Amino acid sequence: MEFPSKVLEDAVNELSRLPGIGKKTALRLAMHILRGQDAAAETLGNSIVALRKQVLFCDTCANISDGPQCKICSSHRRDHGLICVVEDCKDVIAIENTGQYTGSYHVLGGLIHPMQGKGPGDLNIGSLLSRLSASTVKEVIFALPSTMEGDMTAFYISKRLSDFGVQVSSIARGIPVGSDLEFTDEITLARSLMNRTAFSVNTGNSAL
Repeated sequence: MEFPSKVLEDAVNELSRLPGIGKKTALRLAMHILRGQDAAAETLGNSIVALRKQVLFCDTCANISDGPQCKICSSHRRDHGLICVVEDCKDVIAIENTGQYTGSYHVLGGLIHPMQGKGPGDLNIGSLLSRLSASTVKEVIFALPSTMEGDMTAFYISKRLSDFGVQVSSIARGIPVGSDLEFTDEITLARSLMNRTAFSVNTGNSAL
């Protein structure tokens, strides 16, 4: 793709690095920014810089936060005896959009994936166990993807939770196998949470 401007070419190249954005889409976005108001372009640029420099991760649950603690962990209206374990911060947003869950969360920051070299030590599992040791948690809910990696991760964590005497459950399998929570409609996700079942370690991942 030939460009009349090196500045435009650089902008397209950077935009095309974003997931799901090809060169043609990146060009359309760059042209939209170019033809827009200066203030709009500056606002966009400032928000991206602020995203990198100012957004933090909650010391308790590892969710995205504006301070040391996210608004969910610091809220007195949430049931902190209930922890929903999710893969990523975007899953917290998906569940919160259902309006049906009033507990807290714990973001793992990924899944156990041996083929990608990601093991339990690469996830926020230790901090979850620390939370259970220091508080009166009564139930841990697994809201992980219905994939081999999701099941493997839930199986491993459930074994680590066996000494804490907490109830361990999993969202109902209304979530399609192989899908991520962010692509699940809110009604299905809400019903899966409300109809969660006791988590079973009989997942076939006996190697763990």
